[in-house]
Amino acid sequence: MTQPLAGIRIADFSHVMAGPYASHLLRLMGAEVIKIEPPKGDSFRSYGSDRRFDGLSPAFIAANAGKKSIALDLKDEADLAIARAIVARCDVMLENFRPGVIARLGLGYGAVRELRPDIIYCSVSGYGQDGPQRDWPAIDNIVQATSGMMMLSGEEGDPPVRVGFPIVDTLTGQTAALAILSALVRRMQGGAGAYIDVSMFDASLAFMTSAVTPFLVTGQAMSRMGNTGYSGLPTASLFTARDGRQISLGVVQPNQFAALARFVGREDWLADPLYATPEARRANFDAMKAELASVIAMRDAAEWEAGMSAAGIPCGMVRRVDEAAALARSDALLPLDGAGLPVDGPVALPGAGFRMAPGTQEAGAPPRLDGDRDAILRWLGGQDAP
Repeated sequence: MTQPLAGIRIADFSHVMAGPYASHLLRLMGAEVIKIEPPKGDSFRSYGSDRRFDGLSPAFIAANAGKKSIALDLKDEADLAIARAIVARCDVMLENFRPGVIARLGLGYGAVRELRPDIIYCSVSGYGQDGPQRDWPAIDNIVQATSGMMMLSGEEGDPPVRVGFPIVDTLTGQTAALAILSALVRRMQGGAGAYIDVSMFDASLAFMTSAVTPFLVTGQAMSRMGNTGYSGLPTASLFTARDGRQISLGVVQPNQFAALARFVGREDWLADPLYATPEARRANFDAMKAELASVIAMRDAAEWEAGMSAAGIPCGMVRRVDEAAALARSDALLPLDGAGLPVDGPVALPGAGFRMAPGTQEAGAPPRLDGDRDAILRWLGGQDAP
């Protein structure tokens, strides 16, 4: 089956995570991605201490599988000429240098548009290409702090809490991929190319719309909820089961509460004025949560999860990442066929997070630094694509 983005070619000058993750999503759906790296390579190749995967960090593999690599020094005239030739033959250019840097190197939007008038040019940065914060350096945890995300995490009164993985990088990558796809569709419908300005900060605010919009509408800042769901109900919270494992409940609708009360043998809650309505349960939050906690402590977490799920009661055990991976549908994790990585057993990585049809998404081996130079140069000389 033809992949949806087959025939789309991307010149990817981005590094580390947010930019490469954007092109990674497009690569999974069939786009050809030429990764233009500095002579020493993307620093993400050696990120962290675990590099048993043929010298590559797992973080690098996660955002670069299946791409092609050529190493170029953009301050060298000959290498810059190669970079310009690559861009001229691509549909999309992606970069995440600090604002103004890529233009000083001779590959700003204006210069690139002269090479390819209908180019879709996407710049990813911390705070955007203009505004008072444009020159501020930014990485994931910094934008988690400045965007308000940290202040939304954790219990009221606790210190700010960072989300436990680089969520800003990945959500910014998704935002950039969506923007690029939108520009490609418009161009296919007869429109021109586009310049896209993606800000990690802006993407974070958009991602937090359920918290930001209430403030914009009412002027009231959302309070921290900790492990309680957005509804603020005690039945949408975290509980400890008999075996010490924790389980999260999401009982927010009246029918769900009725099902919960019947399932745990506490139909009396349905007639109790302290708990009978959502408003009463919020007003008596601590008492309701304490009663439910005492019930949850009577069985193991897996038993609750299986029984409640079968009864239509929203719940889920708190799992480690390895347990979650084992729970994933088979096609949610993509095999890295031919990766040649010296590890025991098959190697896989998460897909793009959706299912369309078999063959829509495919991963490939992560590129060796400059490993596709000869093929790319032959392509630029008129031979088949690398």
